Amino acid sequence: MAVLDDVRALGSELERSYPVYVRGRLKFRVRQIVYVTFSPDETVMEFAFPKEERAALVAGEPHKFRLPSAPDMRFNWVRAELAALDPARARELVVDAWRMVVPRKLSRAYDLAHPGGPG
Repeated sequence: MAVLDDVRALGSELERSYPVYVRGRLKFRVRQIVYVTFSPDETVMEFAFPKEERAALVAGEPHKFRLPSAPDMRFNWVRAELAALDPARARELVVDAWRMVVPRKLSRAYDLAHPGGPG
C-alpha cells in the first residue's frame, strides 16, 4: 500500500522537478508542466501517461487506475488509488511521468545513475 511519503522525496529529487501547492494539492512540475499531482486528502495520485496506452492500463487494473475527469481527457493523464499501489510501483509511475516532460538526455542520465530503477 503506497502513501504520499513513498513518492514525495522522489519528486523533489528528480532533476528539474520541484513541488508546489495549488489549492491544497501537492503537484510536481518541471518548469510549468505538471507531471504528477495528489488529491488534497492524499489518496489519489494523478500522473502523466500516454493517451494511447491509458485505456489498456485502466482496463487491465480497474481497481488501481481510472481515466481522468472529462475535462482532463484531452491531456496525457491517468488517476491511481495510492492505497491500491505498492510503493515501488508508485515510484515507477512518478519517474515515468517525469520522463514525459524532460529531455531524453535527463532520462538517460537517470537510468545510468539508477540501473535498478527508482529505489
